Amino acid sequence: MAKRKEDEPPKGAPAWQSTFADLMNLLLCFFVLLFSMSTVDAQKFEMIAASFNQTFSIFTAGATAIGDGILISNGVSQLNELDQYINSTGKMDNGQTVSEDVASAQEAIEKAKIEESEELAEKIQEAVDESNMSQDIDIEFTAQYVQLTLKGALLFDSGKTELKEAALPVLNQVGVMLERYAQSTIEIEGHTDNVPMSGAKYSNNDELSSGRALSVFNYLMQNTTLNPALVKHSGRGEYVPVADNSTPEGRTMNRRVEIKIYNSLSSY
Repeated sequence: MAKRKEDEPPKGAPAWQSTFADLMNLLLCFFVLLFSMSTVDAQKFEMIAASFNQTFSIFTAGATAIGDGILISNGVSQLNELDQYINSTGKMDNGQTVSEDVASAQEAIEKAKIEESEELAEKIQEAVDESNMSQDIDIEFTAQYVQLTLKGALLFDSGKTELKEAALPVLNQVGVMLERYAQSTIEIEGHTDNVPMSGAKYSNNDELSSGRALSVFNYLMQNTTLNPALVKHSGRGEYVPVADNSTPEGRTMNRRVEIKIYNSLSSY
């Protein structure tokens, strides 16, 4: 049976190449026309060319640029300098310009946050001093919140999550202060030292710190009129120490419960 012979391809260049070449010519003419209509500052162009020449060595053969790694190192350096320049001109990371009015407003908001937290901290400190609890509660504040730190030895026995009887009067006073001054979110955090748990109900410090925060939360919910939806509790374990865990004193300081009262201007 005879086999069909394959057709010979047409001679000359394929038709698509002619169409593509015409398109390229039209685009070239278009950009030449645009360039002819534009205004070029010759002095600035020479300055830019000189800058590229000095930095990348690409206008005078550029033989050492890539071989010696100069092009890459200079490029990284220039990217860092560009980032610094953009920040110095008042632009954010996304390139949007921060106006002086916006920057001034942000500064005013931050100042207002600090002032509100400081005022709240002073009121709580006064209430703590009047109740003779300054030895049991430490008070600090940031632009976001006022923090009450209760010593773990006051609240719990070692390895336990049940509140001690001696701690209840202190928590009652804390509840009164929260009802009086808290206007936003309240966060209860439990913290421990780094001594591993052994032979106890809880297998690790994460569980222990969570159980202690939950105990304080439950007591406050049962003995105050605080809105539970605005009160959070969490266990932070041993991961946020405030002192050196290698000493008994440091471990005692790390065993604590923190209550953060966020101010009304907080972004939390």
